Amino acid sequence: MPLVSTAELVSTAAAEHRGVAAFNVITLEHAEAIAAGAEQAGTPAILQISENAVRFHGGGLLAIAAAAAAVARASSAPLALHLDHVVSTGLLYAAADAGFGSAMFDASKLPYEENVRATADAVRWGHERGIWIEAELGRVGGKEGEAPLDAHAPGVRTDPAEAAAYAAATGVDALAVAVGSAHAMTERTAALDHALIARLRDAVPVPLVLHGSSGVPDDEIRAAVAAGMVKIHVGTALNSAFTGAVRSFLANGPGVVDPRKYLAPARDAMAATVAGFLGLLRPAG
Repeated sequence: MPLVSTAELVSTAAAEHRGVAAFNVITLEHAEAIAAGAEQAGTPAILQISENAVRFHGGGLLAIAAAAAAVARASSAPLALHLDHVVSTGLLYAAADAGFGSAMFDASKLPYEENVRATADAVRWGHERGIWIEAELGRVGGKEGEAPLDAHAPGVRTDPAEAAAYAAATGVDALAVAVGSAHAMTERTAALDHALIARLRDAVPVPLVLHGSSGVPDDEIRAAVAAGMVKIHVGTALNSAFTGAVRSFLANGPGVVDPRKYLAPARDAMAATVAGFLGLLRPAG
């Protein structure tokens, strides 16, 4: 199936009052698992490659992007390709030639006015090339290389009035907001502020994005979608499934040296995790 745009998947999900999940791709097995899980669930999904993943691959975007796109095109599920958490403008500019229809430009570490200027520039660049741009306002902690951040600390969560002004000033197509989740959580214990999500939904004219969803329990995700979240990011949960399956296999077969033997169950475990998350995002009833 041809690649579907993130814009189409997100706008359709918003219109149907459901969520669409975006899963992090690190290896080819991640991409294959996301496609398989989406096919099992009969649901669209987004394959996203972060700047950290690009760095893992030696800084080259084209190879991992081409692999993920090839997997998506071979799938019977509607899949999009998204470039996530881009800080480098050089990497952002590479998205146009690498087949991405969307990117998340992350200027959230900058002071507010600088964030607005940098993001507005990224949006202008993206829209001139037909690329849908997501941004972040507030502080979703747990990013690689950052000190731990309490999701409940004062000033961390996104203010609805500021978010509305930010969306108007930058022209972003979607906005990631801080409502109680955090990146890289390995236990699903996050408690979201659903009243804040509803206030943000009413204040902000673009779809809302929940980062750090691996640490959010099932019922909390369902409630977040019901309150107004649309694009749901999942990364660490796939890595936990992958690593757990590899550890289990090697514990029972310590002499195995063929990586295909343990990568296959690892891929299957990620696919099951993908299907499980996608099952949470259907509209109530």
